[in-house]
Amino acid sequence: MKKPVIIDCDPGHDDAIALLLAFASPKLDIKAVTVTGGNQTLEKTLRNTKRVLSFAGIKTRVAKGADKPMMRELEIAPQVHGESGLDGPYLPEADFEEEDMPAVELMRQIIMESDQKVTLIPTGPLTNVGILFSLYPEVKENIEMVSLMGGAAIGGNWTAAAEFNILVDPEAAHIVFESGVPIVMAGLDVTHKALIYDEEAELFRNQGGKVSVMVAELLDFFFQFHQVGGYEGSPVHDPCAVAYVIDPDMFESKKYAVEIETDGEFSTGATVVDWFGRSGKEPNVEVLFDIDRTKFINMLLDATASYE
Repeated sequence: MKKPVIIDCDPGHDDAIALLLAFASPKLDIKAVTVTGGNQTLEKTLRNTKRVLSFAGIKTRVAKGADKPMMRELEIAPQVHGESGLDGPYLPEADFEEEDMPAVELMRQIIMESDQKVTLIPTGPLTNVGILFSLYPEVKENIEMVSLMGGAAIGGNWTAAAEFNILVDPEAAHIVFESGVPIVMAGLDVTHKALIYDEEAELFRNQGGKVSVMVAELLDFFFQFHQVGGYEGSPVHDPCAVAYVIDPDMFESKKYAVEIETDGEFSTGATVVDWFGRSGKEPNVEVLFDIDRTKFINMLLDATASYE
């Protein structure tokens, strides 16, 4: 039986690849895609979501969510994803419109009406999910898990202590991590091992077909940023959160108590992992630490080829 899933995203190059991976999987039933501001403004991330889905011929419900964090101004990442939020390939405008229903209302409707527990896969800031849990706590009873891309057990990529998605809206992250819903954290510890090297982008291009070539062009642009930063390849962060739901055996993980720092002088947005159980709190997060990279790359190649 397919797993019912809602993807909450902010495309973003790796979000786009995560969407393609999710919709290609025979194990997942994607009920909707909800969008938040994050890598770029909401206007741009919504446009990018619709363009990617339309380009790949994917039909689904898309809903517009929060345009800013719950308690802060939005911080975006044009230096990573470009001014459009999805610089690189040419993508025509979408051939469909988003739902009139706001993202949080659509999420609530789908979750409450589902006869199976729903899995949430957020690959951007956790604003939409935080608002959902705050306004409609009853939905938590019908959520299988939240498999998110965000956080890090050690170090950050936007500040010394914080990963971008969590830093953008730490208050929402705090709500989600304290929700009691099973949490899987695909943070930098694992995503920095989910590298696609420059020569591997050619594997996508050589598959032919417009979706595979588009992914290669996304990776070309993404690699330019990471090359300047000293990376040997591009860490494709967001597809890790999807890949875990499809095949958790691909990963190595351990469960820890994790808390979100919302007001630190140097550590706001940090996902504080209680390595030695000092807090006395029950472990609440499955933290991913390693990935079978070869299996992951092959999964992405198979997914993109399926659209041709």
